[in-house]
Amino acid sequence: MGSSRPIRGCSQVRESADGLEVETGQAPEVSVIWLHGLGADGSDFVPLVPALASEVPVRFLFPHAPRRPVTINDGMVMRAWYDVLALEGSRREDETGIRESARRIEALIAAEMARGVPPARVILAGFSQGGAMALHVGLRHEARLGGLLVLSAYLALADTAAAEASATGRRASIFLAHGTEDPLIPVGRARKTRDSLAALGCAVEYHEYPIGHTVSDSEVVDLAAWLVRHIDGR
Repeated sequence: MGSSRPIRGCSQVRESADGLEVETGQAPEVSVIWLHGLGADGSDFVPLVPALASEVPVRFLFPHAPRRPVTINDGMVMRAWYDVLALEGSRREDETGIRESARRIEALIAAEMARGVPPARVILAGFSQGGAMALHVGLRHEARLGGLLVLSAYLALADTAAAEASATGRRASIFLAHGTEDPLIPVGRARKTRDSLAALGCAVEYHEYPIGHTVSDSEVVDLAAWLVRHIDGR
């Protein structure tokens, strides 16, 4: 059984073992699936919801990643969309974990569609690992989604993106933001991701901020403006 708790500006909040679900009004017309970063959980970005005001009722989904051992953290078990095997180079990405989590996220999209929300009104968002997963799924999804909001992340399995991107994924609208002082994911990797996405044909709105591996107030203002435009259709 899930539980409920109040959040300012939200009509309904549900919490379960799978994550949190926040509705900003009755009969939501848009779904935002927000994916957290390594070691966090679905509650990490729930406090941002009041800052993302829209005239349209929105359902925010904040799923928890599964718990798994993470190699770079000495095998410690934590919530992670996939294992991180190394910090150097391409990070020796865990392709099996990435594709497993992609199926989980696809199932979330399908569930929202079953609730009456069309793909064009589903937005994938994420921070760090969650942002990498948002990009991975959004580029490959058969139907065009409402947009991808990607913070402090990168293009996972970059060598496969061009071959696997769907025709609709290549036209994705993407908000991509990164800190110039990020010690975990260097800003150069974000710039390379921006260029790769543009080469695929995606419409990328790119921002940099003088911050580390985090989110700043000015970044929230910018991402909120982008999100409201895509939610309200303006």
